Amino acid sequence: MTAFLSVVALQAQESVSAIPPKTGAAIAVGLAALGSGIAERSIGAAAVGATAEDSDMFGRGLILTVLPETLVILALVVVFVVQ
Repeated sequence: MTAFLSVVALQAQESVSAIPPKTGAAIAVGLAALGSGIAERSIGAAAVGATAEDSDMFGRGLILTVLPETLVILALVVVFVVQ
């Protein structure tokens, strides 16, 4: 019984994660980029339609189209800070 407990204690000291940290970081950035791309698709279509009706809306449309990309940049910054 004590041999079993010593093996369990040794295994508890080793921290083995199911997903390696670099793989987890890659998945996080990839999902952030995927979400950003989905958001940009609809925002870009709306921005082009608004610009076609009124050319003064180009600046707003450009800003709103680029805004979701900041999520990916923020995800990359978090990855570099954490590692």
